[in-house]
Amino acid sequence: MDPAILSRLDSLVQRRNEIADQLGRPEVMGDSARFRELSKAYADLGDTVQTYLHYRKALSDYEGAKELASGEDAELAAMGREEAEALAPRLEELERALMVCLLPTDPNDAKNAILEIRAGTGGEEAALFAGDLFRMYAHYAERRGWKIEVLDESRTDLGGFKEVVCSLSGERVYSRLKFEAGVHRVQRVPSTEAQGRIHTSAVTVAVLPEAEEIDVQIDEKDLRIDRFCSSGPGGQSVNTTYSAIRITHLPTGLVVSCQDEKSQIKNKAKALKILRSRLLQMEEEKRMAQLSATRKSMVRSGDRSEKIRTYNFPQNRCTDHRINLTIHRLSDILDGDMDMLLEPLVQTFEAERLEAEFARAVK
Repeated sequence: MDPAILSRLDSLVQRRNEIADQLGRPEVMGDSARFRELSKAYADLGDTVQTYLHYRKALSDYEGAKELASGEDAELAAMGREEAEALAPRLEELERALMVCLLPTDPNDAKNAILEIRAGTGGEEAALFAGDLFRMYAHYAERRGWKIEVLDESRTDLGGFKEVVCSLSGERVYSRLKFEAGVHRVQRVPSTEAQGRIHTSAVTVAVLPEAEEIDVQIDEKDLRIDRFCSSGPGGQSVNTTYSAIRITHLPTGLVVSCQDEKSQIKNKAKALKILRSRLLQMEEEKRMAQLSATRKSMVRSGDRSEKIRTYNFPQNRCTDHRINLTIHRLSDILDGDMDMLLEPLVQTFEAERLEAEFARAVK
């Protein structure tokens, strides 16, 4: 590995040790804001430092085995060659992992996410599948220990969703779910189909990094806020109190509504959360549009018109079209076992970033 990279990694180890020392000081422990800041910095360096320590141990073992292999004792030399051959793939794997760790990170990866699911072509069947996708993500969130909160929803008579918007909070939510943005296509026989014909429907999924107030500043004079009676299930307050909120962001024309809560104040807070995330996404899309085409990744584009995945129920098959991956475990995936889909996407994304970074370095 390049000596300059090794020097940088050594400095990261030193930096993490310095942060650990600071975290133990009384003045830092008594300052909650400073303690949180340092704790986050310590955690952010964790994967890189641990991988580097494993690399140094493997490199030391490899060099020891090579030295043994060059000795005069034939039996020991054979043992050394065998050990070196066994260690070489592990050393290469760790070196590649370190290069990935050193790539510039997406600043939104550590954020929570706003998930928007909307029924597309296919009428009631699309709405029913929107409900299936919502439950899939809810199961996945449960597996990972994330918290999910519905911000807004519009149900159909048969129990599907015309639209459902929710927030997911937990460890690095956006970094996992950002690959889900796009058009999800379903192929199955609807329950209303008398002749058993397979229908194709589509659902749109949008994944937005949840924006904090410090990320997106919203001027109250740029907002038009309308209050109206909520509709749907909710008891006596439905259609009697003006608790539902519709916010229009005048500079962009974005419109967000929320009627999930009985409290007007809570609905406004939720609507502003969605609005901030959509504004942040708009800024991110502008930034991405300015990048060179050679640095765009197929798994990174959030183009909602892009068909990213097909769920075929008769064949128990799920196909991700971006990486030509087909898995015949659809029932498990819909039950929240999504890592079999997401891990290959992450690996492909990292490989493309490495390739683009190496190409840039060569230039």
